Amino acid sequence: MKSSGMKMYMSKTWVVFVCALVCCFLWGSAFPCIKIGYSLFSIGASDSASQIVFAGTRFTLAGILVILFGSLIGRKPLVPARTSLHMVVKLALVQTVAQYIFFYIGLSHTSGVKSSIIGASNVFLSILVAVVVFHMEKLTAKKVIGCITGFAGVVIINLSSGSLDMNLSFLGEGFIFLSAVSYAFSSALIKRYSENEKPVTLSGYQFLCGGILLTGFGLAMGGRISLAGAGLPALGLLLYMAFISAAAYTLWGILLKYNPVARVAVFGFMNPVFGVLLSALFLGESSQAFGLTGVAALLLVCVGIIIVNGSAGTAKERGQLESV
Repeated sequence: MKSSGMKMYMSKTWVVFVCALVCCFLWGSAFPCIKIGYSLFSIGASDSASQIVFAGTRFTLAGILVILFGSLIGRKPLVPARTSLHMVVKLALVQTVAQYIFFYIGLSHTSGVKSSIIGASNVFLSILVAVVVFHMEKLTAKKVIGCITGFAGVVIINLSSGSLDMNLSFLGEGFIFLSAVSYAFSSALIKRYSENEKPVTLSGYQFLCGGILLTGFGLAMGGRISLAGAGLPALGLLLYMAFISAAAYTLWGILLKYNPVARVAVFGFMNPVFGVLLSALFLGESSQAFGLTGVAALLLVCVGIIIVNGSAGTAKERGQLESV
């Protein structure tokens, strides 16, 4: 498919909707998978170093999967241009290393409820970074209203599964917020860098580079996981988690390449919603997830997505982007 045809196809509302929901479902499934993985690999809840090694192993495998898949599809080795190497390194540091070091350390110092709510701020931050720092698009009332509506859904579904207190710490809530900031900058960088390099190439090599760095960082902190001693269920789960990252981030990067950041980022509110629903299904953690609260949260998130993706506004904005 030629570039112009690909752009037209990937900017269709239904394509964005389906692809973004697939990404969010995959990311949402990572919530229960991570907890199950900690159990299968005997990683303690407070063992941040081993958790980082686990994450690094997952992302290293994800990078290998993307590179192999891209090479098979393109029928030639997937190799970034020399001029793209600095892009790969920057993305690896921001999207994989910084985001997940902040996330895993922060998660060990705060509750899952607060982590999910604060983490959902990455949607707001992604739009603000695209608008204020990179000047990629304009901030409109529709984007603000849509984000507030979607964020309300995230708050509701998380409050249904636990209590929320006002105790704050830099290593806890502060690090979760810094993780969201890292994610926001990575979204803008992916959009900018994909103008000169394929999203698949960027995704594969930044995962490989970032995964190796994360693993090294975790090992230096004293973390360990045993792949040799793990059973087939554990290895299968690790491979699936690598697939989650490989497929979701690559597809998300393609969406960002052909659409305004706000139009894609607002779907991020579905991540914690899918996370709660799938955790309730596989871990039995929240009896309220499939009740009235879960339905209300899902409706609010969907309304927020619809507001931001209103046909008139997005058509106008796509025209502005084409002239940049």
